[in-house]
Amino acid sequence: RRFIYISSTAVYGVPDHSPLLETDRLHGVGPYGESKIAAETLCQQSRNNGMCISILRPKTFVGPERLGAFEILYQWAYEGRHFPVIGSGTNRYQLLDVEDLCTAIWLCANATPNVADDTYNIAAFDFGTMRDNVQVVLDRAGHRRHAIPLPRAPAVAALKVLRALHLSPLYPWIYETAAEHSEVSIERAIVRLRFQPRYSNRDALTRNFDWYVANRRKVKHLTGTTHREPWKKGILNFVRHLF
Repeated sequence: RRFIYISSTAVYGVPDHSPLLETDRLHGVGPYGESKIAAETLCQQSRNNGMCISILRPKTFVGPERLGAFEILYQWAYEGRHFPVIGSGTNRYQLLDVEDLCTAIWLCANATPNVADDTYNIAAFDFGTMRDNVQVVLDRAGHRRHAIPLPRAPAVAALKVLRALHLSPLYPWIYETAAEHSEVSIERAIVRLRFQPRYSNRDALTRNFDWYVANRRKVKHLTGTTHREPWKKGILNFVRHLF
């Protein structure tokens, strides 16, 4: 009678305003975003047939075992390197701690049907800029390194070429949104679900980095394509020596 679907804020596509609301148009970028929208359509059909369907749209979430693109930042920070950001890095960029996502799922599982049967953005309440996100990890590593801004257009162009040549694991969703304001409103979740995020971007990233440091020996020889593995870094393995 009740189903909870974990969608994504990727359904909004590349942000053209902020904060994004649950009522904004959906425009998936690439197979991932498109598949999330297709799945939400199936959920809506089931709603129309009387099922209680919770659709959660979380921002990118971090926590224990989260690696993927974040592992690139964590490795550079651990090794005492500076880290580049695309553009000025002053764009606000919201994340989410996985424990807060689990709380939202629990709230949907236990809410009354009229509350659970809705769509909710789920994200941190306390967050800053992309440069802040990078700097907090570099500060945690303790090597006095800094986020280094790169001119946006040349950086994106270079990453597109490297992606096309299979020399970089960074895909368009990452480098096309990294310099954009990326913020969703969680007011609906706060008011209707009584959702109260416990962790800021800073908390989530430091907790995740600490897990990485504690488990680095276990994961450093693994490579794959999921968010629970370090990615094959290609030319980025060599580029990091420039920083």
